[in-house]
Amino acid sequence: MTIAELCLLGMVLLTLLVVTPAKVSGRREFDNAYPRDPGFYIKGPRARALGAHQNGLEAFPLFAAAVLLAEMRGVPQHMIDGLALAFLGARIAYAVCYLGDRPTLRSIIWTLAFVCNLAIFLLPVLVG
Repeated sequence: MTIAELCLLGMVLLTLLVVTPAKVSGRREFDNAYPRDPGFYIKGPRARALGAHQNGLEAFPLFAAAVLLAEMRGVPQHMIDGLALAFLGARIAYAVCYLGDRPTLRSIIWTLAFVCNLAIFLLPVLVG
């Protein structure tokens, strides 16, 4: 298994774990019978945790497709791995900024992660 493929797993875990603090901190109000109750995530830290979670779900498909495409097209693995690590690092920083209510920095980091993702996707063309 490559480093980039492990980053795929890391992205899945990050996306799942980022919403955990909201559920733990509001455990008395959280009803697992209705885990998607919008009232639970109405504002503040819970809303930010849900936003970070949902954005992770949105970012994952392109990341997975980019990594697999680059690997299938024979791009040098070290290039894919480096960009995948940069993407995952940026996504971790993004989640921290989202949870910490730092919207401007969060947007900058989102852009950096997107550029890394786009670069992975375009690697077959760039080094082809």
